Amino acid sequence: MMVELAACSAPVPFLTRGTNHNAAEWHRLVRLGWSFVTAAPGKEKIMAQKMNSKSGGISRKQTFTITAPDALSVQLMGDFTHWQERPISMKKGDKGVWRTTVELAPGAHHYRFFVDGKWHDDPECTLRAPNPYGGENMIRQVRASGTA
Repeated sequence: MMVELAACSAPVPFLTRGTNHNAAEWHRLVRLGWSFVTAAPGKEKIMAQKMNSKSGGISRKQTFTITAPDALSVQLMGDFTHWQERPISMKKGDKGVWRTTVELAPGAHHYRFFVDGKWHDDPECTLRAPNPYGGENMIRQVRASGTA
């Protein structure tokens, strides 16, 4: 099924929901700052809108951890790193716990761990969203200061 993408400020190419051949295009658009939301429940139209990098909130420190005692390399990748363009190398600590702390603006941020060349879920994360590759992205919700 073809999905029409309507944009706030620029035309966006058509993508087919649920197919892997458009996953690269989907991620390219995300790297360029596009977000995708359903226009209305039950509709096949998806709205694409340019994300505003100035969220109006102050960035907040967020710590990501994963236990992988036998791993040689762990990276954090997400929409905030433009996925594989700027991965964040994590540091191994006691008992094989890998850790990194990053500044993130308020909002929802999709991410995954890349352990020794393979994608891994965050076992501590319960908030997830399907990705165009048939798996799931983890979601870190960063709240603006002063909000519950």
